[in-house]
Amino acid sequence: MSPIQERYVNPLTDYGFKRIFGEEPNKDILMAFLTDILPDSPQITDLQYLKGEQLGRTGLDRKAVFDLYCSTSTGKRFIVELQKVKQNFFKDRSVYYSSFPIQDQGKRGDWNFKLDAVYTVGILDFVFDDHKEEEELYHLVELKNQRNEVFYDKLKYVYVELPKFTKTADELESRRDKWLYVFRHLSNLNDRPAALRDRIFERLFAVAEIAKFSREELASYEDSLKYYRDLKNSIDTSYEDGREEGRLEGREEGIQLGVERVARRLLEQGLPIENVAAATGLSIASIKQLKSY
Repeated sequence: MSPIQERYVNPLTDYGFKRIFGEEPNKDILMAFLTDILPDSPQITDLQYLKGEQLGRTGLDRKAVFDLYCSTSTGKRFIVELQKVKQNFFKDRSVYYSSFPIQDQGKRGDWNFKLDAVYTVGILDFVFDDHKEEEELYHLVELKNQRNEVFYDKLKYVYVELPKFTKTADELESRRDKWLYVFRHLSNLNDRPAALRDRIFERLFAVAEIAKFSREELASYEDSLKYYRDLKNSIDTSYEDGREEGRLEGREEGIQLGVERVARRLLEQGLPIENVAAATGLSIASIKQLKSY
């Protein structure tokens, strides 16, 4: 593999995302990010990382594997997911995942069903098909009644479509803008823009500097970066092929062909079936069938 030329880690890689936001010494960065990205900017002053793999309450239930799962001393729970590629039924998956920290609060015996708040934050490196024509990139989803009033305030979903964020460093206004700029451009920067020179971003840039990695850390990042680039290249190429075939065979059929082509290419690269399923949204059974062809 050729030497890494960038100064800072790519936060859209698994390794880069976990290094910046998922390590105990750096949890002040995650607390600041959640404070700024969530609605009403709730001040988060403490955080505990929880086990990322969640199992259903019975043997028949499926499991969920969160990128980051954490809680505060007051009981608020946060799922933070980095989604690099478009998935079939991604919104369904997100709602399903949020059910785990809800069920986890159940108590045996006499319990009054009082729940702590659960927040899901999705950083998306793609655009929802049903929101392609909208400029809005920040989606806040809450349970509301027929008068559009919040009916239940302890379950919130926040999704950010990164490809729609096009502001330059000179155009950054809010704290949210600054975080989205970091996600989109960190690995292409040589120096910190003036807008990102406060304490928390100074911490982030220090954590993300590749020159400070150990040999083992660098090797892990190189593997993660290769996976990210291969995945993006395979998906971009395959979806383009699928769109072309879709012009001949119908839009939905073309999209499906593109998804299946992505799956085959990832299998050819040696990715485990579970990873291919997570990347494409196809079922494990469907991927096994593709692999057998």
